[in-house]
Amino acid sequence: MKIAVFPGSFDPITKGHEDVIRRAAPLFDEIIVAVGDNINKSYMFSKEQRLEWIKSTFENTPNLSAVIYSGLTVDFCKSVNASYLIRGLRNPADFEFEKAVAQANRQMHSGLETVFFLTSATFSYISSSIVRDVIRNHGIYTHFVPQSVRLPE
Repeated sequence: MKIAVFPGSFDPITKGHEDVIRRAAPLFDEIIVAVGDNINKSYMFSKEQRLEWIKSTFENTPNLSAVIYSGLTVDFCKSVNASYLIRGLRNPADFEFEKAVAQANRQMHSGLETVFFLTSATFSYISSSIVRDVIRNHGIYTHFVPQSVRLPE
């Protein structure tokens, strides 16, 4: 069984994330979207809220589940028997960073293969950081996130 993990903070999930996940879904038997914490980031939304948005976005995707995890991603992958790690790439800077992380992960877990997806050009400029900035400044953020991500007015 081909199990893949797509880890991230998803603060919030964007249309770029959604694009990568939807394109990856037919390639794997199971995809686990894993909401984690990065100690170098401060978050706008709770892990529970981020998880709910992901579950709502993919409620009709039978081979997808979403969970909250902590610790090293490679340890989480081992715990769920995942052999694949999904990562999205928007630009060359993403590639250099993700390549280094993939090589470190492979050193720690030789059975884990990282699969890179180029974000569709339509969404390549979108990042959660941009979305948070738009939200903080009361801009129209709905162009950048799935339909499930709606804040109270």
